[in-house]
Amino acid sequence: MTDMLRDGLSWLAGKLTSHAAREVTYRRGDLQATVLATLGKTVAEQDSGDGLIMRMEIRDYLIDTMSLVLDGQQLLPQRGDLIVETEDGKDFTYEVLPIGSDRAWRYSDPFRLKLRIHTRLIATEDI
Repeated sequence: MTDMLRDGLSWLAGKLTSHAAREVTYRRGDLQATVLATLGKTVAEQDSGDGLIMRMEIRDYLIDTMSLVLDGQQLLPQRGDLIVETEDGKDFTYEVLPIGSDRAWRYSDPFRLKLRIHTRLIATEDI
């Protein structure tokens, strides 16, 4: 018996990648790969402990789980990995990092088809 929900989410994930994604470079150490990513954001609040609530908007990249491959190995994101996005003659480098006590990524659907990777901008340079 087919799983209609999984089939539908798989179809939708494919459409998101086909029609709403851009090429980015995913780097870990000396290894890198070009992957398609859809841009997203996560809004998080963190209590500083002294009554201040900090509100942050984090840039997320949604990447097909099966397409995150470096050196022939499928992998999951790690803190410190880099994502480089090129726009208007500039390279924007984002570092993969956790939000508070959460990890740096999560699956964006119940079938683990897409990764939602949390990042912060660490460098901008003209190319």
